[in-house]
Amino acid sequence: MRVVIAGAHGQVARRLGRLLSARGDTVAGIIRNPEQRTDLESDGVEPVVLDLEEASIGQVADVVSGASAVVFAAGAGPGSGIPRKATVDRDAALLLADAAERAGVRPFLLVSSMGVEQARHGTPRGMDPVFAAYLQAKLAAEDRILPRRALDTTILRPGGLTDEPGTGRVTLGHGIDRGEVPRDDVAAVLLALLDAGKIDDVVELVSGDTPIAEAVAALP
Repeated sequence: MRVVIAGAHGQVARRLGRLLSARGDTVAGIIRNPEQRTDLESDGVEPVVLDLEEASIGQVADVVSGASAVVFAAGAGPGSGIPRKATVDRDAALLLADAAERAGVRPFLLVSSMGVEQARHGTPRGMDPVFAAYLQAKLAAEDRILPRRALDTTILRPGGLTDEPGTGRVTLGHGIDRGEVPRDDVAAVLLALLDAGKIDDVVELVSGDTPIAEAVAALP
């Protein structure tokens, strides 16, 4: 495969890039900071320096053209304010989807977050407004990308991310209880979803007892 990953220097994205490149797939990683080139190259990933907050659809379409699949794993990050939740977590995801449509690339994986539905009707009582804006941005991206008929979209909502070593065993499905999951296992699930070609679905992910391959194969 040739896979394009947006937000390729993120912790989950780098793990996914290494998994893909290690088995011989070609990976192009979109990054905003040119200083991150060396890290991606060391992972076996081709760095593409492009600011998704400023780029045009045409520029992004040129990058994704000919790809087997596109993965949106970008995020404004915990140190950013409310405006960048909208411009990165929502708008950059929509831009990538627009570009994939223009380039004729159907498989689209969107990394979202468990709990986004909490913020559908505003900021829940007691929730940090910046975190609520993050959830709202992710949910808006989900709502506007999943219905697109030109894309085969899978949305993955992981629970709380940890740096514990991956176990290779997860709980993956709909309406599951909140929990945590190692970033290693999130990347491994993304890889399995790319291989399986699961489409037009939203699935949640936490640690569990089911081997990843079985958990993905069991999705409807």
